[in-house]
Amino acid sequence: MKLKLAIVAFFTCLAGNMLAQVPPLERIEPAFWWVGMHNPKLQLIVHGKNIARYAVKLNYAGVKLLRVNKVENPNYLFLDLEISTAARPGTFAINFTKPGEHALQYQYALKSRDHSVNRAQGVTNKDLIYLIMPDRFSNGDPANDSKPGMLETAVNRDSIYYRHGGDIQGVINHLDYLKDLGITTVWLTPEIENDEPQASYHGYAVTDHYKTDPRYGSNELYKTYVEKCHAMGLKVIKDLVHNHVGTEHWFIKDMPMKSWVHQWPKYTQSNFRDAAVMDPHASPMDKKIMLDGWFDHRMADINQNNPYVQNYLTQNHIWWIEYAGVDGFRLDTYPYNDAAYMAGWAKKVKAEYPRFSIFGETLVWSVANQAFFTQGNTVNRGFDTQLPGVTDAQVKDAIAEALNGKDGWTDGVHRLYAILAQDFMYQDPTRNVVFLDNHDMSRFYSVIGEDFDKYKAGMALLLTMRGIPQMYYGDEILMKNYSNPDGLVRLDFPGGWPGDKTNKFIAGGRTAKENQAFNYVKTLANYRKNCTALQTGKLMQYIPENGVYVYFRYDTKKTVMVAYNSDTTSRVVATDRFAERIKAFNTGINVLTGEGLPTLKNISLPGKTTLVIELKK
Repeated sequence: MKLKLAIVAFFTCLAGNMLAQVPPLERIEPAFWWVGMHNPKLQLIVHGKNIARYAVKLNYAGVKLLRVNKVENPNYLFLDLEISTAARPGTFAINFTKPGEHALQYQYALKSRDHSVNRAQGVTNKDLIYLIMPDRFSNGDPANDSKPGMLETAVNRDSIYYRHGGDIQGVINHLDYLKDLGITTVWLTPEIENDEPQASYHGYAVTDHYKTDPRYGSNELYKTYVEKCHAMGLKVIKDLVHNHVGTEHWFIKDMPMKSWVHQWPKYTQSNFRDAAVMDPHASPMDKKIMLDGWFDHRMADINQNNPYVQNYLTQNHIWWIEYAGVDGFRLDTYPYNDAAYMAGWAKKVKAEYPRFSIFGETLVWSVANQAFFTQGNTVNRGFDTQLPGVTDAQVKDAIAEALNGKDGWTDGVHRLYAILAQDFMYQDPTRNVVFLDNHDMSRFYSVIGEDFDKYKAGMALLLTMRGIPQMYYGDEILMKNYSNPDGLVRLDFPGGWPGDKTNKFIAGGRTAKENQAFNYVKTLANYRKNCTALQTGKLMQYIPENGVYVYFRYDTKKTVMVAYNSDTTSRVVATDRFAERIKAFNTGINVLTGEGLPTLKNISLPGKTTLVIELKK
């Protein structure tokens, strides 16, 4: 009880201190909205010193003030509006009045929606995603490296914990590089404001949901970035965090109510055990700690059962789609969220943007655990999550095992075969994002022991696999390191900063092996871009034999044979067992070398090699 009282006293004191600091009308969010949305309801959060003591009025055709909600903290009001189909774009005043005080007024804008065909277009298995950590990719505007007044102003490229100065302009400057590589979709780790005192470069501790971090650029620049991507035929994924925010967030420093975040008698960290969510025998306390425990002392765990929180997050995410026109969301730490809220959230997003794509980060330890979070209630969860796809960590681990493991009944390449054989658990496994590494794990080139043959074999598997392939920045130039700590896998892309000794964005700045890797990926990625069989075609796989794993991607237009030899020695593979897929074809072309195969009866397969063969009649 004493600890509970201490926590209450802390937040009461914090709120009291803020009363003297918050101006009469500090902010209204969302700051503007649009007419013609599917959902006519809009809830505005109003923040200002003792704003709850003011009466609220507005007068605009088609807009109705349904309710003024007062909460525990008098610095907040929540205004429920209804925007009918009769409402037209325009600006109207929201008036705040209090006897004896000057009236406050906010000019609220309703805008026209942008229905351009290349906005919110969705990311599918036709695409290839390139993941970038903006702070570590390229510094396009050195003038924004440090911003006075922010809690962290130091820039130090010699430290993996400090900011390095990469930004949105740096990404824009190298979109042609990505296009040339064969990329179709760009995913940035969160570019939203993270005004934390240290190590906030990663972006996962948001402190202002409606503001691009000024060290990356501005909202206007972010919108320009999306527009430039679309103009070049590239799509954009925005990275979202539902589960937590930075403790320097303005609404954490002056919380609307104690139930805004998950409260504990003392600091309680998540146990990070996703099994507690799905275990039919689980302790309720284990499940609560998993879902409601904090990720970190500096990351407040948001209470998604609070309806005000729900409205705030959902509206913010819809706002960004409509404002910037992004094409998909990646959802960070998905298993830690409230399932019912996330299902409702997904329905609301899909209602506004039917083509929009969503996938959740699920770094879990089995196919069943992954499928548990996907839509369709395919594993008897008794609940439909409405989540189309997940980050397929099982395929990632299986590819690493296929490249590094020894041949055995369930080992080595057999694991990859077995993982894909469990695709029946998903409503649609082609909506999963397949990958080899990312910003939270050891880089692929290090995982395979810097073996270049394995590198090429793994890249070929990634780019011919079912699902949506995703690369991590620098994979194409053999960037390496183990995630011990994470900063070692988040090093700068050489050439992204003025004065860099080498520039890996151009062929002349890369070593011979780096160019070989780049060209290998480029060849296959651009082939995939024009091959519907590798994008949306069916997959048929065969039980591995003697360390050789073969599968086919095919549709009515093309058939592609993928053959991987996990052994170190060459093998001649007789293809008679694949007759059901090969019988209509007589020859083939090695996609990566352009060499012809005059016969398909026997295929010579070098050790540690993946052949990608387009079959010909």
